[in-house]
Amino acid sequence: MTELKNDRFLRALARQPVDKTPVWMMRQAGRYLPEYLATRKQAGSFMDLCRNTDLACEVTLQPLERFDLDAAILFSDILTIPDAMGLGLYFVTGEGPKFRKTVRTAAEVDALPIPEVEKDLDYVMNAVSRIRQELNGRVPLIGFSGSPWTLATYMIEGEGSREYRHAKAMLYGQPDVMHQLLDKLAQTVTAYLNAQIRAGAQAVQIFDSWGGSLSTPAYAEFSLRYMEQIVHGLIREHEGRKVPVILFTKGGGQWLEQMAATGADALGLDWTTELGNARARVGNRVALQGNFDPSALFAPPAAIRAEVGRILDSYGPGSGHVFNLGHGINQHVPPEHAKALVDAVHELSEPLHQK
Repeated sequence: MTELKNDRFLRALARQPVDKTPVWMMRQAGRYLPEYLATRKQAGSFMDLCRNTDLACEVTLQPLERFDLDAAILFSDILTIPDAMGLGLYFVTGEGPKFRKTVRTAAEVDALPIPEVEKDLDYVMNAVSRIRQELNGRVPLIGFSGSPWTLATYMIEGEGSREYRHAKAMLYGQPDVMHQLLDKLAQTVTAYLNAQIRAGAQAVQIFDSWGGSLSTPAYAEFSLRYMEQIVHGLIREHEGRKVPVILFTKGGGQWLEQMAATGADALGLDWTTELGNARARVGNRVALQGNFDPSALFAPPAAIRAEVGRILDSYGPGSGHVFNLGHGINQHVPPEHAKALVDAVHELSEPLHQK
């Protein structure tokens, strides 16, 4: 077991005392960093970068060289699972991820294989192991996966969507087929996250990026149900430490109580849910992560600092808060603005942990 030099992030997730509020940023390794763009060019393509152990490790560590972050997050993509199921993931510049095959019929769902994650996604585990080795206890490493519902939307639509026309047609018109697909995905995500934990991930996050597109009954039946299934199937202790689980449903602020009942250790919040209100609702049950609006990073550093202060004050004194963005950092954000955020979190939060 590697001795952690900075365990602020894990302590906050356990709602234990910390000296400062920990901070990391969703998509902290990415296109806003010129060094990432250089490495991506060297790799040749996004998926080549994900599959190259050395380069995936390199880009994971790049933001830690610039910013005083309290966690690293594996550089990968949520769509590695559908790719391992044979759907043929590829990326189109300016258009995002696409699949060569879709899953829209009962027969296609039935034929869909459940991957052997240790074999079919071995490049992810290789990256996790290498990153843990290179971190050498500097900060914890976060592993992650997409939620079954979010993965299903991409698999059914064949690409990103705003309407989820085909996915919702299946959900409402063929609910049994949708449940079969989601169950296969939940089994795979559980195995995938457990493999990441065994390889060295010290916390895991489930990204339910599109759960907020659902009605309340549909969210409970087709998204939350399967995330809870995953939470119950995860390795919760490894290397003598608890392995915390974070659930993040973008647009899911109205369902915090139900999310807290899943057994997760923490809930991620986007910027539409006020942190103080969320803490009053579920803060005695789970830690909270969030919830700076990523677009506020286009404002001057003084304004970024003011918004950091407002969010910290909204949460109030005490542990249980991991500062983060409400979604991924935009590729056009100046890196110095990201630094202003990270530095402000540590500086402004210190007095809150002395009360």
